[in-house]
Amino acid sequence: MSQPVPPATVPSPCVALCRLDDDGVCVGCRRTVDEIAAWSRMDDDAKRAVWARLRALPPAGHRRCPRCGADFPCGSGGRDGGCWCVDLPPAMPLPDAGDCLCPACLDAEIARRSAGRGAEHG
Repeated sequence: MSQPVPPATVPSPCVALCRLDDDGVCVGCRRTVDEIAAWSRMDDDAKRAVWARLRALPPAGHRRCPRCGADFPCGSGGRDGGCWCVDLPPAMPLPDAGDCLCPACLDAEIARRSAGRGAEHG
């Protein structure tokens, strides 16, 4: 006769938006692929440690700039209610920038590219 499995005392952070980014981090719950894979085998202390790490992250919708390390809001703040970056001139692709730069670094990149274009045509 098998013993019944006790209910989990520490809930999963899963929010059913399961997709891994390029770094192997879930875009929904923000756990690493290793944390996701090990979750069902973790004891409650290990699960609480994962929760503590997740709670220490900047709020969802915030990013960390890969160039300067600043935290910044992503997805809001624009004139028409979208992301602030859509109000700037296009500057894609951004080599070695990941998926987003902070406003200051993106503005500097746009200025750098604009100066380069002026030199090419002048």
